[in-house]
Amino acid sequence: MASPDPGHSDSSASRGDLDALRARVAQLEARAPARSRHRIRPFFAVLLILVAAVLTPLSVVAAWARDDIGDTDRYVAMVKPLASDPDVQAAVSKRVTDAVMTHVDIHSLLQQVAPADRPVVDKALGRLSGPINTGVSNFVRGTVDRFVSSDAFEKLWVDLNREAHAAVVKALSGSGGGAVKLTNDTVVIDLAPVIDRVKQRLVDRGLTIAAKIPEIHTDFTVLTSDAIGKAKKGFRLLQIVGFWLPVLTLVLAAVGVLLAVRRRRALITAALAVAVGAAVLGLALLVFRAFYLDSLPASVSQPAAGSVFDALVGYLRAGVRMVITLGVVVALAAWLTGEGRAARRVKAMWGGGIGAVRDAAGLTGGPVGAWVHRAKTPLNWTVVVVAAVVLIVWNRPTALVTVWIAIAALFALAVVEFLDDDSTPHLTPAPHG
Repeated sequence: MASPDPGHSDSSASRGDLDALRARVAQLEARAPARSRHRIRPFFAVLLILVAAVLTPLSVVAAWARDDIGDTDRYVAMVKPLASDPDVQAAVSKRVTDAVMTHVDIHSLLQQVAPADRPVVDKALGRLSGPINTGVSNFVRGTVDRFVSSDAFEKLWVDLNREAHAAVVKALSGSGGGAVKLTNDTVVIDLAPVIDRVKQRLVDRGLTIAAKIPEIHTDFTVLTSDAIGKAKKGFRLLQIVGFWLPVLTLVLAAVGVLLAVRRRRALITAALAVAVGAAVLGLALLVFRAFYLDSLPASVSQPAAGSVFDALVGYLRAGVRMVITLGVVVALAAWLTGEGRAARRVKAMWGGGIGAVRDAAGLTGGPVGAWVHRAKTPLNWTVVVVAAVVLIVWNRPTALVTVWIAIAALFALAVVEFLDDDSTPHLTPAPHG
């Protein structure tokens, strides 16, 4: 019997190793494009999420410009509380009093008083101490103070701002007209209607010479800034894209998440990035408010200007808080549905705790529990979808509304977990030794 040829055996083994090496090289070459694609996808995913985060502040501002500043009813709702603001009332009162007294020549007006009216005028002014000019000024100021504190002023303030809303838009978009106008980068309201009411009240209180005061036009500054004129084009652009920019931001974030290899982690990142973008806008508002008030001329009341600024950006701040809250809630929900060690521990505590409560109470789900167990995943997704729809259709959701919707969804998920019964006890009796 012939013995095997060692050389032939080594040659066969070498060819086998060579074939295996070639097959491995071919396999690696086939995987190379896939790896390249895996590098490209994360790059674009990160890029789109970053763009969405950058666009978030602009989206919030655009929605505010379109829905609040551009809408008459919402604008009036913003400025209506200013009629009861003490700082605004004090500023209006001083402005009106100064305007009236500037156009009043006491001695000339007193000479024009009819003899029959002099006793009434003397009675009205006789109680006033000091020089006649000081007395009349105090009398006018008291009358103005009473008027700006009355319901009549609040109604006049609302009517004036409603009629002038088109001009507020004009101040930033260049269209419209009315009692509000843009003068030298300053948005002002003509207080002539207020002065007319004050003149009538002065007459009613016995100072009939006030009827001879000519028509007076004086301005109350709403906003003033060297940048207002420059911001008009930008504001108009924000009004145009007010609806589509938030949608585009959401789409970019969603596409970035879908392109990511690890989508759950990308969703957490996108939600937190959007929240950070909104937080940057909130911080910018605080900084801009301080710089804006410091740049006001001495003739403008800083407390009143601060109240007006806070009223106009009130909805904008609410939008910032809502986006931050929503981003944190989405990030937290995405994290809890993951498979991380901490997330699994929290879910185990959630399910075990609710199951333990059910078992301790001696409740069994029966057919309902079995059905819920089979349909648990669709039921949980239904709760999430319903919560999202409620948030979308809610008119102007605030951060508090967002939190309550999340709490309601959490409660609904707890109910589903409570009803889920696969007949497996959640409490294990302690062994007796």
